[in-house]
Amino acid sequence: MSAATFAYLAVVAWLTLSPQAPDQRDGPLWQLALFLDRFSATQWLTFNDLEFVANIALFVPLGLFFVLLVGKRQWWLALALAIGLTAGIEWVQQFIPSRVSDPRDILSNSLGAAIGVVITLSVAAARQHAHTVIRRRRNQPTRR
Repeated sequence: MSAATFAYLAVVAWLTLSPQAPDQRDGPLWQLALFLDRFSATQWLTFNDLEFVANIALFVPLGLFFVLLVGKRQWWLALALAIGLTAGIEWVQQFIPSRVSDPRDILSNSLGAAIGVVITLSVAAARQHAHTVIRRRRNQPTRR
């Protein structure tokens, strides 16, 4: 699992730390914002809203990977690592001329990681419960 974690970290680093083109109007989020603006039901969604949600989605897998890396009993460490990572990314972005450091990104990224942690712990708990139920059924005497 550590290979997948480090591969995903590389993707996150590329997305968050590589220089950006001066005009992002060809980017997928901008195109999505333009598309959604065509419909009255979704005109309220701004580019900033879409970027916030995209940042959440980007960090959900990190919450999952970090829990798998450190173990579910140390879920808090997984969350702390993700929050520390996003704070580090925002700090480094200050020194990249084409990047903008935004405190809202720390919030959205941390929220995404927390969602990933909760999903991972929920799935682990559901699997544990299912295994317990199966074991109980196997150990019950059969009725005739």
